[in-house]
Formats: sequence, C-alpha cells, structure tokens
Amino acid sequence: MFLIPKAAACAVLTMTGLCAAMPAWAWPDHPIELIVGFAPGGGTDLTARSLAVFLEKELGTTVVVQNKPGASSAIALSYVARAKPDGYTLAMTNMPGLVSLPIERKAGFTPDDFTYLANLVRDPSAFSVASNSPYQTLDALIAAAKEKPGTISYGSTGVGTDDHLALVLFQSLTGTRLNHVPYNGAGPLRSAVLGGHTVIGGLNLGEVMPYHGKNMRVLAQASDKRSALGPDVPTFKELGVDLVFASERGIVAPKGLPPEVADTLRKALGKVAANPDFQTQMKQQFTEMDYVDGPQWQARLKGDDARLRQIWARTPWVE
Repeated sequence: MFLIPKAAACAVLTMTGLCAAMPAWAWPDHPIELIVGFAPGGGTDLTARSLAVFLEKELGTTVVVQNKPGASSAIALSYVARAKPDGYTLAMTNMPGLVSLPIERKAGFTPDDFTYLANLVRDPSAFSVASNSPYQTLDALIAAAKEKPGTISYGSTGVGTDDHLALVLFQSLTGTRLNHVPYNGAGPLRSAVLGGHTVIGGLNLGEVMPYHGKNMRVLAQASDKRSALGPDVPTFKELGVDLVFASERGIVAPKGLPPEVADTLRKALGKVAANPDFQTQMKQQFTEMDYVDGPQWQARLKGDDARLRQIWARTPWVE
C-alpha cells in the first residue's frame, strides 16, 4: 500500500470538510513480523505459519514468521514488549508461559506490557512415549516412577510452559518424581523421544497426534473430556489423575498500540478465526479452535494468573 501525505490529501478535501478525519497514514504499508518463541516444527510455529497466510489476505501485506527460541519463549516475548507499538511487530503467545514466566523469574516482560488482540486456539497437554517404550500405559509409567523416583526423563518445551506445569501438577497428584529435561521446542523434543534420549515427551496433543500409532504413543491427554481430534486417547481424568491443562495460543502486540491499528488487527483475526479454510487447517494440525477477542482474553488471563500464583505458592516449579 502507498503512503498518503495528509497535507496533499487535505488540499483536495478542504472543500468537503473531511480533512480532520483523514488518517496520517495508511496502515499497513510494509511487512509485519509475527514472532514465535519456539523452534520451527512445533504446534505454536505451525499455527503461526498457517495464520500468517490468512492474515496476509485480510491485511493486504506480507506477514513474516520469525522464530526466536529460547528461555521458554521469554526471549521472544521480551523482544515484542520492547518493540515499537506500531502494529508491525506481533507475537504468537502461549498461556501459561505468557503468565507463568513473570511469576517464576525476571522474564524481561510482564503481562501488562502487551496489547491483547485475540486468542485463537488451544492444544491440550499430553504425555507421549516412543512406540517401543516399556511404558505403554499411564499406570505402568506411574508404577515405575514410584519405584525409581527421579530416574525416568520427561522432556518439555521449557521451564514454565504448559508441558512443564503439566508435569508439576502430575507429580503432585500422583506422588511421583520424574527427571525434567527442557528443550527449545516441540521439534527437538519429539526427536529426542524418538531417538531414545528422553523417555516421556510433554508434547501437546496437536504436536504428537500425527505420529500417534506410528512411531509414538500418546498415553493420556490433559483435556476435561476426550478431544474430538484425539478420540482414541484417554484423558488423565479417565485414568484416575485429575489433570486438565492446555497451551492456549493467541496474538499480542506491544503496549500502546494505536486504537485504530488494534481495531484493524482484531477484526482481521476475527475474520481469520471464522474462515472455514483456517478452521480446516487447525483441524488437520489436531488443534482446537478457541477464539476469544482481545479484551475478553485479557480478562481470562487475569484469572489464569491468579490460578498459577496459587500453584506457585503450593508447588514452586523452579527451585
């Protein structure tokens, strides 16, 4: 799109009285960065790359996905929190990391550093093993973990992520202790499980279902009820462990985003979420739709913050 000098436009529109309402620029007029805090190949990355294609059509500009993995996505979120609030730098976030990271450490950002645009999807946490693992059921895993505390490795996509917090809650509920091993993303973690370097993969359902029944086995999903996208995978609750947890993925911008830009982005994201083709892609990625507009999403996150602070008070997940 082309910049429209306001002075020139006003010269034309003076007689109509429309000059005062004329915006100073046409947004967007150059590519938008969509930052992902994990390595390529994981659920967050795949969602972001699908979103970028649809968002380009709605906004009329290029949306470039940039991976900035590390520190459980704190590096990426800190980068976006410090970016200029002009709508050209966005982040695909994850709950709980968006909330949990500032609870456990000096993360370089707080939840108040962002403009909340929309949550798009949710992806239940799950425990998975290689298909040839000696632990073919959750009961077998629990029994072995009690017999050999701290010796069975459990990989997550980072400290404070949903994968890690699912482990913290699981250990508290079952009286077990696993050996936590953090990775920079689902792709490296999945490779570690398949390569026999890590026994259990704390992977979201969407990240492991394409491999389920082939070279991996999902022991349980942390949904309240079986996801339609993984109907043959039992829930933890069915197996006697009251564990419900998920990765919720949405889009934020730096705090101070101009209202007209925020409104344009929110409307575009709403249209993408309602697009049947986008919904089909999410289904193909075994990811559940969970669209929530920015203000309502921010209010929900405040409740999540209170819940995670209660967990932290009972069971700090960082020593």
